[in-house]
Amino acid sequence: MKRAERLTLITSIITSHQIATQEDLQVYLEREGVEITQATLSRDIRELNIIKKRENGKSFYSFLADENKESHTDLQMHFARFVVKVAAASVIVVVHTHLGEADLLANAIDSENRPSILGTIAGADTLLITCISETAATALLTEIEDAIQ
Repeated sequence: MKRAERLTLITSIITSHQIATQEDLQVYLEREGVEITQATLSRDIRELNIIKKRENGKSFYSFLADENKESHTDLQMHFARFVVKVAAASVIVVVHTHLGEADLLANAIDSENRPSILGTIAGADTLLITCISETAATALLTEIEDAIQ
């Protein structure tokens, strides 16, 4: 199966079923005759902007793009969903997320094109946000803290 076909199939599976883990997704893909490694599946998930959504105490995969279409299009929703802990030092805001979510949050922040944010650097579970000033960093820290309380 070609990559584009696999991505289309993954999109269809995520849209049609509540998939809780990569292993569950892999099972659905195998039923369709698709053999895929965990590393390739992780890359596909990232490319498709698939996130873990938490609702009623359960986690399942959803699309970040779909989240942006909802009435709450600001970053508050993303902060509340992804941020575990946050701190600031000078012009840097350090955000801790669950494993694999820092880059998704960085993409959401970058897409806002806020003039007060110079850029982001994401690891697996840590995000560094460089602000234009200490005042901007403090304001962002407060915004994130308010969202996660």
